[in-house]
Amino acid sequence: MPSRSDCPSLDSLRAVFLDRDGVINKKAPEGQYVHRWEDFELLPSVPEAIARLNRAGLRVFVASNQRGIALGLYSIQDVVAIHDALQRELNRFGAHIDGYYVCPHDKRGCDCRKPLPGLFHQAAEEFPEITASSSVAIGDSLSDMEFGRRLGMFTIYVESDLDSREQDCLAARSLADVCCRSLADAVEILAVPE
Repeated sequence: MPSRSDCPSLDSLRAVFLDRDGVINKKAPEGQYVHRWEDFELLPSVPEAIARLNRAGLRVFVASNQRGIALGLYSIQDVVAIHDALQRELNRFGAHIDGYYVCPHDKRGCDCRKPLPGLFHQAAEEFPEITASSSVAIGDSLSDMEFGRRLGMFTIYVESDLDSREQDCLAARSLADVCCRSLADAVEILAVPE
């Protein structure tokens, strides 16, 4: 298990920002997108990990770039349908997501595409009790780590077997406060009680 020596105490945390594809569900191969519930494959122990975060009193948010919308491959309604189905599945385990924040844009022209901070600001507007310094970013990409770092969050990198961009992996590892193999491992690092 990775070291948690610099991890913030659970008492000081208020929110956890999760990337979706690669942290909550199996990531599609490079250049493909998960845009139907039928293709959405929850990763092992994710509902239980989210339930632990919920029971600890932490807000749990999904912050996800969904460039496929801008490319016309699927719609925002398709993403909402996946999130509604995910919420129903999580509810079966006593778990829930407090808010879903999605960037539907291409690579330029907005402030919400991670690593930019817009998705955090949307969440903070809706939940004013959260701050970046009381939040953790958990993701599987360089942009997730840059997102958290720019805002001053503690960052946890979930290493993906599918990620073929070796240079980005190395950069993400170097930016992360800690690395692990799964969301369940990340929850352990945060010392969230069972």
